[in-house]
Amino acid sequence: MKINAADKYSFLGKNLLIPTFFLFLALQILSIKVMAQVNLIPEPTEIKLMSGFFKPDGYCLRNLEQYIETTIDRSLWDELGPEGYEISIQPDHTRLNAPSEAGIYYGMQSLKQLTSSDGIPCCTIKDKPRFSYRGIHLDVSRHFFSKEQIFKILNELARYKLNIFHFHLTDNGGWRIQIDKYPELTSQGAYRTQQDWHKWWDKKDRRYLAEGTTNAYGGYYTKDDIREIIAYAQERHITVIPEIEFPAHSDAVFAGYPELCCTGMPYTSGEFCVGNEKVYVFMEEVLSEIIDLFPSPYIHIGGDEARKIEWKNCPKCQNLIKEKGLGGIEGLQPYMINRIQDFIVSKGRIMIGWDEILHNELHPQSVVMSYRGQKGAIEAANKGNYAIMTPGEILYFDWYQKDPSTEPRAMYGYSPIKKMYSFYPVPSSITTALSNESMIQGKQANPDSTKWIKPENSNRILGIQGCCWTEYMEEKEQVEYMMFPRLLAISELAWSPEKKKNWPSFKKRMNAHIPALQSRGIAAFGLSNEVEITTHLDATSGKMTVTLDCEKDPVEIRYTLDGNTPTIKSALYTAPFQIENPVTVKAAVFLEDKIQAPAMERNISDKSEIRNFYPFIVPDVWKDGY
Repeated sequence: MKINAADKYSFLGKNLLIPTFFLFLALQILSIKVMAQVNLIPEPTEIKLMSGFFKPDGYCLRNLEQYIETTIDRSLWDELGPEGYEISIQPDHTRLNAPSEAGIYYGMQSLKQLTSSDGIPCCTIKDKPRFSYRGIHLDVSRHFFSKEQIFKILNELARYKLNIFHFHLTDNGGWRIQIDKYPELTSQGAYRTQQDWHKWWDKKDRRYLAEGTTNAYGGYYTKDDIREIIAYAQERHITVIPEIEFPAHSDAVFAGYPELCCTGMPYTSGEFCVGNEKVYVFMEEVLSEIIDLFPSPYIHIGGDEARKIEWKNCPKCQNLIKEKGLGGIEGLQPYMINRIQDFIVSKGRIMIGWDEILHNELHPQSVVMSYRGQKGAIEAANKGNYAIMTPGEILYFDWYQKDPSTEPRAMYGYSPIKKMYSFYPVPSSITTALSNESMIQGKQANPDSTKWIKPENSNRILGIQGCCWTEYMEEKEQVEYMMFPRLLAISELAWSPEKKKNWPSFKKRMNAHIPALQSRGIAAFGLSNEVEITTHLDATSGKMTVTLDCEKDPVEIRYTLDGNTPTIKSALYTAPFQIENPVTVKAAVFLEDKIQAPAMERNISDKSEIRNFYPFIVPDVWKDGY
């Protein structure tokens, strides 16, 4: 073939396009491979992936810190805040810069998650938390858990950049902390007759036993135990917030100090006598010991669910109502909360309480913890108060995480991980507030009665918290089973910017973390094989789009459109599909040619959408009055 001079370089360029194209393709494949290895939770604010790995000579997974160049750079404070960090990973070095020790610590958590036997994938990260309060609560009153188990949970909080451990130390199940001034709180109120909560509480046994009684169930933390837990948490940049319950949930107190309830007798009331001045002496002396022990700026005082029954007939309470002009028994709880709040403020601390404290005139720094839906936080924020989002209907770990009929007994509700992840911590529009409210109610909420946070008050939401109430979690393994992997959703909601919220992405990353959790000895739930069927009406085409989803990823979902149960030969789901006429969709997960769970069935209309608001189907174990 003859080539003239004018065409020589043109010909050469065309031929070079072929190897250049394949080189580009190879680099893209390499990039995809690297990206598949990056499963960070929580998702960083910014991450840019590159090809290659950092893997120095003598590289060892267990000694990661020795290979990282770390610098505390105070000039980064304005950009990254007190907990942010930036990372640069190149084939020949890895640098971690942050404005504080906390930022260095969180950057190291990201590096540990990135690390594999191949090394650390090359990338740059710039990251900071969305919220300053990123919390997990654990109830140790219904069931007592050893300090070693607390350490284990704290390790996971730190790994996922959660910085608050809400320690629920007192409740009806038992008083769990040593108080020197009142030793009978633990000697008489920390042990009970039965381990089974349903038999002990719901069946109204409700008797406490003296410490040392044969077969007594319970326990408590000494002050040295608490100091160890606090120190362990501080090393991991976690603040431990104690909760001491007032004025209700205090049956265990009256086992040793019955004079503090209205009747003066144990087993007659769960509320302190608001009209008894000795109660306030007790309150101040107990809280003084708590404040001396816990360095947390926050002290949680409960403040919820007072039954008020004995207050109606109590002469001391009635006299207080008249003397202070409280307007009836409804004024008693706010009166007590005000006195507690004033005392805590006098000690230089900040009061947190469940959302009933909204009945009070709150100090500017006091914090409302919204657990009865989102309304408490919305009201607090719009009044100018601070609030933490922890709606029980969405962020409680004691609710079922899969079909209740297939699970051990849990609390009365249904909150799978996708529901948790779908929550909007700052509902500052009708759209986000309505989405939250529909999940809270388990049905489409009424937009006319749904309120939201005014955008200018959005900064009043300090953060979010997942709560682990342990009525039906007798063993530490059950706590872990209910908490993980749902804790990962709390982590991402609390840390990552809202614009990064992406369920398909989170689902892939979460699935990659479950084997790691289990390898660390966490009895994590392995996710459900249930298929979710939802539909969306395409406004342009007028056709209904059907989406099939499952918590597991990757997963094989097969489906039919004729109402028959799918088999291994049925259509394989690869993407949402459209229908033009009403059909019955049945879908199921398959593994190794076998169906893994009962097929999900939905009658699909060509006009009405199907959305999942996670309604609670009452299982037989509840219907039978177990």
